[in-house]
Amino acid sequence: MLHATAIALYRGGTWCAALLQGPSGAGKSDLALRAMAAGWRLVADDRVVAWASGGRLFGRAPATLSGLVEARGLGVLTAPPLGLAQIVLAVELIGSPDAVERAPEPAQVEIHGVRLRHIKLFPQESSAVAKLALALQAAPLGAGAEEAYQTRSHGRGQSAHRVVGASHEE
Repeated sequence: MLHATAIALYRGGTWCAALLQGPSGAGKSDLALRAMAAGWRLVADDRVVAWASGGRLFGRAPATLSGLVEARGLGVLTAPPLGLAQIVLAVELIGSPDAVERAPEPAQVEIHGVRLRHIKLFPQESSAVAKLALALQAAPLGAGAEEAYQTRSHGRGQSAHRVVGASHEE
C-alpha cells in the first residue's frame, strides 16, 4: 500500500493514472479535487493499493476508502471511483515553486519493479492540472531541450520581440 493519491484520464484506450506522492498536507487531495473538476477520475485518495502485472503498474483504492476523497475545510466527500487504472506517471509534490527545476532532465522511479516517468510539481500552481495532463501524453525531450528551445525562440537573426499585429513590411 502506498501513501499517495491516484487520479486518471482515459488515453489511448486505457485509464492512465498519475500517482501523486508527498507528505501529509502536501496537496495531494486538493490537486485531485481540482483535476476531478477538469474531467479526471478519482482512483484512490490517501492510500493506493498498487501491484505489477505484465511489466505494468496498476492501482486501486483499498475497499474501505473507495469513492472517498478528503476536502480540507469540508471533510470527507464521496466521488465516483474508478475501479482501477494503470499507473504511468509518478508525481512528487514539492512545497515551493522555487524547488521545481525549469527544464529538468527526464527522470524515472521504480515502484514494484516497474519503471515510471517521474516529475516534480508544485501542486498549488494554477497550471498544475494542465501540466499533469500534458505529462501523461508528452514524452520529455531530454538533454539539451532547454538550450534548443532558447535557440529556436531567439535564434537565426530574427527578433523574438516582434510586436503582435505588426506588418512584416515595416
